[in-house]
Amino acid sequence: MSNGWPSAPAVYEIFTWPWLEGLSRRYGRDVTLGDVPGEVWDEVSAPGIDAVWLMGVWERSPAGLRIARTNTSLQRSFEEVLPDLRDTDVVGSPYCVRRYRVDDRLGGPAGLAAARAELRARGVRLILDYVPNHVAPDHPATFSHPNWFVQGTAMDQIEDPVAWFTVSGRVLAHGRDPYFPPWPDVAQVNAFDTGLRDATAAALADIGDQCDGVRCDMAMLMTNEVFARTWGRHVGPAPEEEFWPYVIGRIRQRHPDLVMIAEAYWDMEWTLQRQGFDFCYDKRLYDRLTREDAESVRKHLAAGRDYQDGLIRFLENHDEARAAETVPGARGRAAAVAIATLPGATLWHDGQFEGRRVRLPVFLARFPDEAADPDLVAFYRGLVAVAGSVRVGEWRLLDTHGWPDNSTHRELLSWAWHDEAPRTVVVVNYSDRPAQARVELPWPALAGRSWQLTDLLDGRMFTRDGDELAGGGLYVDLAAWSSHVVTFR
Repeated sequence: MSNGWPSAPAVYEIFTWPWLEGLSRRYGRDVTLGDVPGEVWDEVSAPGIDAVWLMGVWERSPAGLRIARTNTSLQRSFEEVLPDLRDTDVVGSPYCVRRYRVDDRLGGPAGLAAARAELRARGVRLILDYVPNHVAPDHPATFSHPNWFVQGTAMDQIEDPVAWFTVSGRVLAHGRDPYFPPWPDVAQVNAFDTGLRDATAAALADIGDQCDGVRCDMAMLMTNEVFARTWGRHVGPAPEEEFWPYVIGRIRQRHPDLVMIAEAYWDMEWTLQRQGFDFCYDKRLYDRLTREDAESVRKHLAAGRDYQDGLIRFLENHDEARAAETVPGARGRAAAVAIATLPGATLWHDGQFEGRRVRLPVFLARFPDEAADPDLVAFYRGLVAVAGSVRVGEWRLLDTHGWPDNSTHRELLSWAWHDEAPRTVVVVNYSDRPAQARVELPWPALAGRSWQLTDLLDGRMFTRDGDELAGGGLYVDLAAWSSHVVTFR
């Protein structure tokens, strides 16, 4: 990327509050962002990690906390995760933001600045959150700037009291997306209001003073088409200019190098890329890797490089079930090799490397005790380091060929990275049975010499004839859910 970021960064998401609570138990003292031990930052900044996303650092809402502690359904979900739940474990949602100021209980602005300095000293960038669609019901703007919010009538509130609430005599909408009931702990902003757009740009510019990238929650909800479909009757016609080009254009004036990441669903990634985002969630690939087969994944990867470079791939994050549950064992490792070696950004999640199985509700400040899987930790650490060296130059999806009596080549996914010379071929058997194939290589210059192939995942070495590689392709024979990441010399 022209802004100094790697073209395919690896991002490590940390759930800040329970992470700090865990460190406090580990070191026997209160640990905030300002005094995380250097050895911990060394662990976080492992080889291959380019950026750390500190999720949930902003000041949480007292009103939202009261709702979280009194909502019966939420309490049940908390107790399922933490059977020994304590009142202090419930700290409110990080997506019910009262102010975009670092919570003092996490170390405040000074603590965040110290954390950023520690990461920067290790060559790692910092990413923070922004929630464009809604704010806490006690956010100061609900009193001072009601026009920034979707407003209704007293009759709206009578007919649907779950969807509306009153602030200073005005009826405001609770936040929502068009496919789910309203969220009871937030107020819905009006994406069509110019004042709200200017306030969003100003808030994001202030956040940009404190970090190197911003992940925008549910970014597709702010597009004119989606917002009009959800709220049109209450907010009137859409403005001519889209929300994100308006906002991002103003941010770029102050922070031209700030990387913008969109949480995106409903196949709106391309739309949001064109509206100014550097990376958008690749939820479609996640669904295919966790629920479908190799052919489905291959079709997804046939998209153009310009589109794929703007995606961020993941197997879990704080909104999704843990990868150890959705793609356990060998399948999970095969999926991890795939997302780690594809174009675009990669998102890893705190606890994924250790094999955590419990997804923590975002309202909670403590992880349940789970034993780490040392073999899985070693696998992920090795893979992340390998991926950092692989994703250089041009990328190409490769064809595989089989024989009349063997169709298992269809279970194989393969792609290559190269520049002027052959560099790396990735082959993943995305199935529960052995598979064999000839992988068609795009390099005629392989002919006329022999080549040493080294599998970067396990260090094994092979010698192959260049004429055979250039003509028939690379022969592979992979056990179920196994992978090769081979370099050519």
